[in-house]
Amino acid sequence: MDGILNIDKPAGLTSFDVVARVRRLSKEKRVGHAGTLDPAATGVLPVCLGQGTRVIEYLVDTTKSYRAEIELGVSTDTYDAEGKVTRQADPAGISRARLDSALDSFRGQIEQVPPIYSALKHQGKPLYELARAGINVELKSRPVTIHELELIGFQQPTVTIEVVCGKGTYIRSIAHDLGQILGCGAHLKSLIRLRCGIFDIKDAVSMPQLEEAFRDGRGQQFLHPIDSVLSDLSSVAVNDDEANNIRNGRPLALESFSIPKQVETASENRSRAYTLDGKFIAVLRFNPDDGQWYPQKVFSQSDAIPE
Repeated sequence: MDGILNIDKPAGLTSFDVVARVRRLSKEKRVGHAGTLDPAATGVLPVCLGQGTRVIEYLVDTTKSYRAEIELGVSTDTYDAEGKVTRQADPAGISRARLDSALDSFRGQIEQVPPIYSALKHQGKPLYELARAGINVELKSRPVTIHELELIGFQQPTVTIEVVCGKGTYIRSIAHDLGQILGCGAHLKSLIRLRCGIFDIKDAVSMPQLEEAFRDGRGQQFLHPIDSVLSDLSSVAVNDDEANNIRNGRPLALESFSIPKQVETASENRSRAYTLDGKFIAVLRFNPDDGQWYPQKVFSQSDAIPE
C-alpha cells in the first residue's frame, strides 16, 4: 500500500499513536508521519505508507498553516495548556492596538527559541526528557519564517491568530514570546493545523472514518498518490530505454528536456520522471557540472498520472 493519507488528528493522540493505528489498520510496515503535532493539537497530519515514506522530506519542508488560541495572563513551563503554571498576571490593560503592535514582531524571518519541552534533541536526547529530569539546557535561537500572521479574534483574555509558516516553527513559542512582549505572560490554549503543503483540513479524514473504511476494505480510497506532494517540481516523460537507465541508477542527458539555467532553490534542479504511459517512476536531480539528470529517488510501482 503506497501513498499518503491526509488525517485529521484528534486531541489526545500523539502523532506516533496515529502512525501506530494506521500501521495496524493497513497491515503496512512502512508508515511514517510528516510533521509532529503535540497530543493536545488537532488537524492535518499527513501519514505516508509504503513507498510514500520516501517523500516525507518534501512534506516536512512545505509551508504549514495553523489557527491558534492564546491565553494572556498565564505562563506555563511547556508554553501550552498541558504545562505547569509558572506565572500569572492581569492582562486587562492589553488593548487591541498594543496587541497588533506586538504581533508585528512575529512576521517575516524571525529568530525563535524552541520550547524546552519539545522533541528536539540535545546531545542525542530529546529536550523534554532533559527538562523532566531537571537538567537545564541553554537553547539557542533559530531562524524561522512566518509568511503570514493574522489576528482574527481578541476577547480578553483570549487571542486567536492564524499563522502560515515555514518548517521548524513552534506556535507554542509564538504564544510564550507574545506574552513576554506584552508583559503579562501567555500560553497556547489550543491549536489546529489547517494545512500542510497540499493537504487541507477540509479534505482530511477523521480517525473513525478511516478505521471504518479499512474494516470495510475501502482504506485505499483515502490514499493520495505519492507524486501529489511533488507538484512544485517540473515533470518529464521518458522512453523505455531512459526508464530502464533510471531504474538502474544511470544518469540521463535528456536533451529534449529544458536544462535549468540558474538553480536558486532545491526544487529547481529536480524533476518528476514518468513513463510514456503516465506512471511515476522517479525524482531526478540535475547536476550542472556535467549537464545530466541523476536518479535521486526511484519508485518501483505507481499509477500516478502527470499533470
